[in-house]
Amino acid sequence: MHTDTSRENPQANAPQATDDNQSLSATAPGQLRVIKRNGTVVPYTDDKITVAITKAFLAVEGGTAAASSRIHETVARLTEQVSATFKRRMPSGGTIHIEEIQDQVELALMRSGEQKVARDYVIYRESRSQARKTGAADIAEPHPSIRVTHLDGTVAPLDMGRLNTIVTEACEGLAEVDGALIQKETLKNLADGVAQSDVSTALVMTARTLVEREPN
Repeated sequence: MHTDTSRENPQANAPQATDDNQSLSATAPGQLRVIKRNGTVVPYTDDKITVAITKAFLAVEGGTAAASSRIHETVARLTEQVSATFKRRMPSGGTIHIEEIQDQVELALMRSGEQKVARDYVIYRESRSQARKTGAADIAEPHPSIRVTHLDGTVAPLDMGRLNTIVTEACEGLAEVDGALIQKETLKNLADGVAQSDVSTALVMTARTLVEREPN
């Protein structure tokens, strides 16, 4: 998506992707859910798909496309097509990996004759993939001075790679959302020995303080 999709109230929801991974068997009958790259499972919504496709059109046709009724209608139609595909495949509900959603967005764009937009979307998707790899490499080292107390009582350095993954995944597809800022501000609120659950809380609280600056 012009996300990398998947494109939930954003910054406020950003940090909720935590260790509390829900099992795939927890999917309610008839409900579609999405497996994000960090393994968390969230409800399927098509709003991020809409944002992603819209951004793809804006990248090709320029900012004036945002006011185009044709673009709005096309985006709504393509979003419905993508969602309909999964509902048809899994009428009783199920789980979809985010990459599958992005694949369907590409197909929908190409089948609708929007080759230029589809090409831009593919390029954007690849660039985001490379950025994630680079970012993960840069933050793979554990934090030098903050240790986390896990549920079993063990203490280990804060996993910066995982923190980066959680925030990056939550911010995907959200315009003007600064994941690096969320991480930086969160670290200011973490003391050595912090409980694992409090790391998640700190992420949420940090995101909330940034909502006035950027609603996403």
